[in-house]
Amino acid sequence: MSSQGSAGKSLRLLYVAGGLLALVLIVLYSAGVFSTGKISPSDQVSAAGSAPPGGEPLRAELVQVPEFYEAVGTVRPVSETTVEAQVPGRVLKVQAKAGQAVAKGQLLVQLDDQQFQARVAQARQGLAAARANFDRASADYERVKKFVQAEAATPQNLEQAKAGFLGAEAGLRQAQQQVQEAEVALGYTRLLAPESGQVVRRLAEPGDLAMPGKPLLSLQTVGGNRLEALVREGLIAKIKRGDHVQVDIPSLGRRVNGTVEEVVPAADPATRSFLVKVGLQPVPELYSGMFGRILVPIKTRPAVLIPRQALRRVGQLELVRVKSADGWQSIYVTSGQTVDGRVEILSGLKGGETLAGGAGDES
Repeated sequence: MSSQGSAGKSLRLLYVAGGLLALVLIVLYSAGVFSTGKISPSDQVSAAGSAPPGGEPLRAELVQVPEFYEAVGTVRPVSETTVEAQVPGRVLKVQAKAGQAVAKGQLLVQLDDQQFQARVAQARQGLAAARANFDRASADYERVKKFVQAEAATPQNLEQAKAGFLGAEAGLRQAQQQVQEAEVALGYTRLLAPESGQVVRRLAEPGDLAMPGKPLLSLQTVGGNRLEALVREGLIAKIKRGDHVQVDIPSLGRRVNGTVEEVVPAADPATRSFLVKVGLQPVPELYSGMFGRILVPIKTRPAVLIPRQALRRVGQLELVRVKSADGWQSIYVTSGQTVDGRVEILSGLKGGETLAGGAGDES
């Protein structure tokens, strides 16, 4: 019985000793006795030498950079035309595909024109009959005038001949108008490109029934693109027509220069925002419908910027080489965004330092 009690007491003492040892280890670790191998952005690594480690010395600059409000929007063509049918008819041919460039006057869609050809033929026959009737009435009128002068006809005969002549003349003009209308309707069966541009959407196929007002093609005419975005009402005073702004196109990974062309002077009641249209510089890879952001400058902030070639990466670490009184030292830094081709340094530099160039990535 006494041997079991002694064993239990020894086990409890062992648990207490282990707990005390763990507590001491935690305290020592918190005090920094054990090295973790981590390097903070302000740590320095000495580098011997008084000459620049690579290339000409560079400069870290403390500058004021703008902060932007990003107004999201969509790229749209400056001018987009919808090709619609003006007369009913069956679609025979569609001569354009999406993305195809077309010239002004080029045939895009051909409708079935048989009934319109028949109307033109019928109208021309009516015109021929009206012209014959006019010629006969005109000859009768001239003949009766001569008879009246020779006192071989009465004034009443002259009035009747004149009335017949005037009626035939009116009938001829009406027949000419009918021919013109029939030819115009026939021309509507050939849908031509109103301007040079590019086909954006093809909305009809051969065999479809075209009706007046039904879109058949969507055509982006030559004139570039623009970004249409909504800007909240609190910032609309900061953007005006004619302002030069930058537009971020994430799919292209670049920013495009633009000019504010239009600010709709009425807010959307649902979103309390204003529609802003920014004309964009020509970019070959930019297409209608792409996502973009208008960068509206709202304020400035201080930032340390360094040339890209001054930043060196070693694995997951970033460092720069800074000139000091003792030579060149490597300082670990934290980088941020790229501003005008230079890298922003979030920690490690204060601005004004002389840096070494020729840096790069190392495994």
